[in-house]
This record gives sequence, structure tokens and C-alpha cells, in this order.
Amino acid sequence: MARELGSWLSGPEPVKPGDDAGWPGKELGLPESGPRSLARMGRRFLALLIDWLIGYGLAALGMSLGLISISVLSTAVLAIWFVLGVLSVRLFGFTPGQYALGLMVIPVDNRQHVGSGRAIARGLLLALVIPGLFTDADGRGLQDRLTMTAVVRR
Repeated sequence: MARELGSWLSGPEPVKPGDDAGWPGKELGLPESGPRSLARMGRRFLALLIDWLIGYGLAALGMSLGLISISVLSTAVLAIWFVLGVLSVRLFGFTPGQYALGLMVIPVDNRQHVGSGRAIARGLLLALVIPGLFTDADGRGLQDRLTMTAVVRR
């Protein structure tokens, strides 16, 4: 019994040089590098930050025009970011921040484009923040796994 516990506690077997699983996205049929390869976490986070700043700027513009009060500014920023993200991913395949950094969202289940339902579900999961922190072996967030999408380089 001690041997069984010891093997379990020691963790998974180390990867041998011949057992390489490949690159992130290989299981999804994506290339290792170049166009349509999986985007790394840093670029995706920076694109999210750009989108958030655009939402904040539009909310501030609405506040200066008297459409939004200061008491609901943070909620307005979230709503603008969500609507901007859902519409742009559905219509163009990328958000403004992703466009600026050369990224796009694609379906990984051989569909032609990201549909409205997927764009809404993905936006809601991103708005919760926590699903984006859990990634798989490919580096895709939980919001991408659940909606069968991936953020790739254009």
C-alpha cells in the first residue's frame, strides 16, 4: 500500500524526449506558428485591456454627455465592453483590441464563424473573470473550451 500511495503522491511520470505532445493547438489542428496558431496569454490579456479601456472611454463619453451618472459608471463600462465584444466577435471575428494585436476568435469545431450564442456565452464567461484564469494544456481559457473557440493569430 505504501508503494501505491508513493506513486500517486509523486505526480505524473516525467515526459521523455520521444513522448513530446507537440505544440499548443496541435490537437485542435492548428499550426505551431504563424497565422492561425494559438495566441499566447500576454497578447490576449493586452487585447482584453485595450477593449476594457475602449469601454471605459465610451462610458466616460456617455457620462460627459449626461447619459450615464457616476453612480453606475462601472456597470456601464462592463455593459459597453460586453456589447462591444459580442457584436464585434459575431460580426468580424475579433474585438478592437484583438484587431490591434493581430488576433481573432475562431471556432474549433469546423464551423464557419463564431455564432451569436457562442459570442454571448464567451462574453459572459469573460465578464466573470474567473473562467479566463483556468487554462488547458493548449493555453485556452475555460471560456474558449466551453464555447469551442480559440484565440489565434491573424
